[in-house]
Amino acid sequence: MKKFPNIILAIFAFALSFLLSGLTNAQNLTEKSVEGNTDNLPVREYAISINELAVNKAGKEVMGMAINGSVPGPTLTFTEGEYAVIYVKNEMDEETSIHWHGLLLPNFYDGVPYLTTPPIAPGETQKYEFPLKQAGTYWYHSHTMLQEQSGVFGSIVIHPRKENLAYDKELVIILSDWTNEKPMNVLRFLKRGTEWYNWRKGTATPLNRVIARGAMGAQLNFWRQRMESADIADIYYPTFLVNGEQVQEYSNFKPGEKVRLRIINGAASTSFWMTFGGEMPTLVAADGLNVEPVKRNKTFIAIAETYDFIVSIPESGKMEFRATAQDGSGTASAFLGQGEVLAAEDVPRPDKIGMMMQMAKMDMRMGAPALKFNPKKDDPQKMMENWGMQMKGDKNPDNDMPGMNMAGNKEEVSQMDHSSMDISDDKNSKMDPPSAPMAEMPGMENMDMFSEYNYNYLKSPEKTVYGKDVPVNEILLNLTGNMNRYIWSMNGIPLSETDKIKIKERQITRITLNNLTMMHHPMHLHGHFFRVINESGDYSPLKHTVNVPPMQKVTIEFYGNEYGDWFFHCHILYHMMGGMARVVSYDTPEDPRMKPFPISKLIHETNRFYSWGMADVASHNTTVNLTTSNIRNQFNLSMEYGWNQNLEAEFSYEYYLYDYLRVFGGINVENTTRNSLDDMKTIAVAGIRWFTPYMFNVDLRIDNELRPRIGIGRSLMIFPKLSIFGYYEYQIDAGLVNGLEAGQNYKEEIVWSAGAQYMLSKNFSLMTSYDNRFGAGGGLSVMF
Repeated sequence: MKKFPNIILAIFAFALSFLLSGLTNAQNLTEKSVEGNTDNLPVREYAISINELAVNKAGKEVMGMAINGSVPGPTLTFTEGEYAVIYVKNEMDEETSIHWHGLLLPNFYDGVPYLTTPPIAPGETQKYEFPLKQAGTYWYHSHTMLQEQSGVFGSIVIHPRKENLAYDKELVIILSDWTNEKPMNVLRFLKRGTEWYNWRKGTATPLNRVIARGAMGAQLNFWRQRMESADIADIYYPTFLVNGEQVQEYSNFKPGEKVRLRIINGAASTSFWMTFGGEMPTLVAADGLNVEPVKRNKTFIAIAETYDFIVSIPESGKMEFRATAQDGSGTASAFLGQGEVLAAEDVPRPDKIGMMMQMAKMDMRMGAPALKFNPKKDDPQKMMENWGMQMKGDKNPDNDMPGMNMAGNKEEVSQMDHSSMDISDDKNSKMDPPSAPMAEMPGMENMDMFSEYNYNYLKSPEKTVYGKDVPVNEILLNLTGNMNRYIWSMNGIPLSETDKIKIKERQITRITLNNLTMMHHPMHLHGHFFRVINESGDYSPLKHTVNVPPMQKVTIEFYGNEYGDWFFHCHILYHMMGGMARVVSYDTPEDPRMKPFPISKLIHETNRFYSWGMADVASHNTTVNLTTSNIRNQFNLSMEYGWNQNLEAEFSYEYYLYDYLRVFGGINVENTTRNSLDDMKTIAVAGIRWFTPYMFNVDLRIDNELRPRIGIGRSLMIFPKLSIFGYYEYQIDAGLVNGLEAGQNYKEEIVWSAGAQYMLSKNFSLMTSYDNRFGAGGGLSVMF
């Protein structure tokens, strides 16, 4: 009888282990990160400081931000199972922060200021502490504004308790991009809309090149959808860096040695193609976690991803590791070994005009709104049906892509039809993965230009699939953007206008990321690893960052076993700051330590006002335009003075109803008598401004004298650096207020101008124009 309780306990233990068997490696990696008893863990401490520092990375000394006096910061090395204690001191005159990218840790130490962690005030030191329950290659960076672009980033290496990979040495390689401009000025410049960056790095598509390629039809298709061209990257960078330098030499490696390269993309806005000289390298880990080893040379690394390769140092010569910017605008290299160079494979520059021609052959509706008329009415399913890939001959919007039959719901969180998405425990089960090569899908023959960006080469060494009985919560997030105003969002709603995404605990959250833009978006979820559904089925890889190529879908999923609020955002910093972010919430009580730090400040960072101006100083007239704008609101001041003493000035306030339409009201002041400033008249105006298909700016207005007016304008780059522009304005006065002279039915006024502009630099251009009021002239155009 004494053995009976032991039998009961054994049965109970067996039943419990059986019930838990459905929650596999993926759940273990996302188990709740609580601050518990760590008395028995070995402690490893680091102290780092963030300070401003004069640096020269691209031929000019500018002020950057450094960690312990270097860009990038030092590598923090740990062993799995240790307890990390890191002191971060802020030696700058502004707030800062550190996010531990890819680490599973208590919510309070995640490092997003005003969301999970207090900001580090000037002169203060903040302590981070957490157990290390994972191994691999990770990194850390500031999560305050755009500080990462200025140099606040570094690498993390966590060695496993027991290494199961064979290699002799290791080398951390952190890739980055560098600008000599202040990052906030870069974002301000993007907000105003300009082709300078594209021209500067050689990726612009002026009309003469389009015509020479016979691509005018494709260009018209893009213009019709309010897009200039197929975009790849936003910003001009004078240099790209490997561990802080454009070229690095590592001659200490000996012939025949096997070296583990821990490669981190710490760039702010650049994804890279990685290529290797010498023998074919073996990819062994992605985002810190081991994958089934695969021989692979040319590999795409999106921003914030990490990949580990094992390479063999050549018996004679030195091998090149090369990172080529995705848009082909530059490279950075590291050389391992000694002797003659074994060069890495060249990656050709993308053919943007060819991409436009391919896309014009498809039934694709581009330009989904980044700013909705009513952000409270969130209908992602309808947006997916109306924009993106429209399958030819298929009138059923539910069938817009195989394996993605979604039931409509007006909420961002919705239930979807799982019938074509079998990811059960059957090892041989297959689904039509959103990340599969597009050319293999019916009707997608012309989309092979994006097929090489899928993750089908990644396979987890262990099953990652969840149990069949675990409830699934479906979320559809359309990735949306507006390049003209540089606003980025999800489902047409930027961060400042949306609510949190509620996560249901102990359920699977399955997120479909549907990219409706022409840009790649590396999406990072803090505090979690998620499955990236690919051809590996039950063995789909676990990652913390996933790249979503243009006009494609990627599905990720994770088990909800955390607490607190976590950030989910595009890791192109300028897209995140433009609004492409969400807060993922377990709807748990707020940490009392965060009460003095309201989340509203984080939200405000994505809805700041940016100001810019332009002045044309010419021989026949001078024009000045000043603008300050955030996502919905814009203030304009324009002044125009002709040397024949014609003057007009206008101040207006605009409110954006959605991306392309805004209402406005304001005050207009002008002289009523030509060639005289003695008689000035002030009137009130109101109307709408519309950015039309084919990229015309239209102004429809009426003033307090009930005189309607229409204005229309357009600018067009016809040669590299050379643009032409034109404007036409027509106003009619039917005498409804002031009356007309005898015999008059109406009075009309016509204003028109046309000209050309040649870019000299980012801020200066030569210009010439003819205006029917001022005549012809030329001068200098200044942007500021």
